[in-house]
Amino acid sequence: MRRTMLIVLSLLMWQSLWAQRDKTSFQTLTEWKPTIDVRSDVVMVYGAGDYTTLSFHDRVNSWRDHGYATHFMSGIAWGGFDAYFKGEWDGKPHDDVVQIRLSGEGIMHGPNSPYVVPTRSFLDYFKERHIKRVIDEGLNVLYFEEPEFWVWSGYSEAFKREWQDFYGFPWRPQHESAENTYLANKLKYHLYYRALDEAFAYAKQYGREQGREVRCFVPTHSLLNYAQWGIVSPECSLHSLKNCDGYIAQVWTGTSRMANHYNGVLKERVFEMAFLEYGCLESMARPTGRKMYFLTDPIEDRAVNWEDYNRNYQATFVAQLFYPNIADYEVMPWPERIYGRQYPASADNEEKTLIPRHYSTQMQVMVNALKDMPTSENHVSGSRGISVLLSNSIMFQQPFMGEGDSYLVNFFGLAMPLIKQGIPLGIIHLENVGYEATWRDQHVLLMTYHNMKPLDPEAHQHIADWVGQGGSLIYCGRDDDPFQSVPEWWNTNGNHYTAPSQHLFALMGMDEQVAEGQYSFGKGHVYVLRHNPQEFVLTAGADSLLLQTLESAYGPYEQKNSFVLQRGPYLMASVVDESPVSNDPLVLEGRFIDLFDPSLPVLSEKEVQLGEQAFLYDLDKLMDTTRPQVLAAASRQYDETFTDHSFSFVSKSPANTGNVMRILLPKEPDIVNVGVTSQWSWDASSRTLLLEFENDPNGVSVRLGW
Repeated sequence: MRRTMLIVLSLLMWQSLWAQRDKTSFQTLTEWKPTIDVRSDVVMVYGAGDYTTLSFHDRVNSWRDHGYATHFMSGIAWGGFDAYFKGEWDGKPHDDVVQIRLSGEGIMHGPNSPYVVPTRSFLDYFKERHIKRVIDEGLNVLYFEEPEFWVWSGYSEAFKREWQDFYGFPWRPQHESAENTYLANKLKYHLYYRALDEAFAYAKQYGREQGREVRCFVPTHSLLNYAQWGIVSPECSLHSLKNCDGYIAQVWTGTSRMANHYNGVLKERVFEMAFLEYGCLESMARPTGRKMYFLTDPIEDRAVNWEDYNRNYQATFVAQLFYPNIADYEVMPWPERIYGRQYPASADNEEKTLIPRHYSTQMQVMVNALKDMPTSENHVSGSRGISVLLSNSIMFQQPFMGEGDSYLVNFFGLAMPLIKQGIPLGIIHLENVGYEATWRDQHVLLMTYHNMKPLDPEAHQHIADWVGQGGSLIYCGRDDDPFQSVPEWWNTNGNHYTAPSQHLFALMGMDEQVAEGQYSFGKGHVYVLRHNPQEFVLTAGADSLLLQTLESAYGPYEQKNSFVLQRGPYLMASVVDESPVSNDPLVLEGRFIDLFDPSLPVLSEKEVQLGEQAFLYDLDKLMDTTRPQVLAAASRQYDETFTDHSFSFVSKSPANTGNVMRILLPKEPDIVNVGVTSQWSWDASSRTLLLEFENDPNGVSVRLGW
């Protein structure tokens, strides 16, 4: 017994120590392997089942034995729930909780893994067989990812019962009307809010019973992506979950390559989309002060090719770095997929290979830079304080038949013309307008109710108060979509507004049926455009009215085709194509290490072309130029030791990958001792050594002398 207590106390102290360094992480289903030893602070061991040749217990310990803090991740809408479906848990099969289409077909996440209607019975199972087991294993940080209910589901017996309980009247087929669709999606939203609320409360309470503090996070796609893909999820309402500690922003090539409209053209705009997706999730957390991790993925779920993956990884990677208040990262999901699967080299070369050496080296340089990425008080270049409004209810208006907006044209009609002008557009969640921090430094808010609806009247009072204090509101919309008349607060319980915007206008002393024009309220202004935002982007050159109104509301704004941000020694830039402002590349001058180039060249000038990004280490921003240090590397360094004439360390990174390093030294070394075959060169202008050798997860010893 005494020995057991010592082991438990030791584990708790160890977990507490590691909890202090969880800046970078990754998730994996498998046990430790030398080929996926990414060297982040944390590994999120996925799933509580015995999925591989090792048990869950042994999977966890395989990572602990190699120095990782271990957290836990699981799907909550899908996963290894066979014991529940087959009746092995309580002796009853539970096929009725599968999310069902109109056709009667179940919606599957993968083979033998259906999406779940999270009934109370399912939650009891999830708590007992998953949460309890994980906490008993000594894991104190839990991530329940992707609480997802598909909009074209809603026909299972379990869902019909939940409808009756929630609304107090019998289920209605959602495909029969816009009203039924809205009600069905609102219920789906509620069910996963309840599921997370109960799961987190149980995890916290059970942890306390074991004498431990458990932290709970939600890895989730952006509201924009869920609305595009036809998924309902709690999203911003999670701020009211007292047991939710934060989020992972799941943005990557697969979400950001969703096509959108601009200037009459429908196409992929990966950087622009990623910038807005990360902004959407940053906005969700910022006013609440909760922790947010940003995710990127060097590949994606869909099989494409390495060239495509590389190009779009750069776009999403830079987009995430344009939010300088976020500095914690999930550096990749599924390293076993990234390093272990074969894909075509390019669109023109169908020969399948494992990840090319140049790409794995570049990727590892980028990933290892994240462990040193600082927060910053700097801002992305461009006119600040201009935002567009979003609400969770945008998901309620995404049916699979009827009045849908799967391309979110009415969102991009407000957003894309501004991004193409070089405006670092912000996003404000309607659910967060009650927080004072939401309005900090905001000057102009653009909004429409053509694609979403307010879930309560209090939000309008906060918007009206902000306008009265000097804000400028641009309202766009004809208010003519069929969802304006769904039974909601603005047309029930004594309210008789035919559109929710009428309530907002009335609060600001305006006519409910206000015509297009400019109006004053308090110290602020309201600009009403009786155009649905889609009209600004479905036709070439149709955004002039929107941009003229923006200039009236904001004043002259900076027009450009690029975005630039400095974070400590790191300099990020992106140049958008299709900009009406300029077709010129961006030229950056200084002394830089190019972190997108796996040879880590030292440059005096970097030219960023249209549609491309740059990630640079700015040598002129080094705070301490006297100390030897690794500035950039495709590995992580340990056991660094300094003397007046030497610098040594141990370098670790996955097997079967190549390392490249730029190391700042007082002068050219005369001793370069590396534990494996290596090559090196000296750059006198930057006083940096370029060192290359084969990576080893067990460590390569390096000693430099001068």
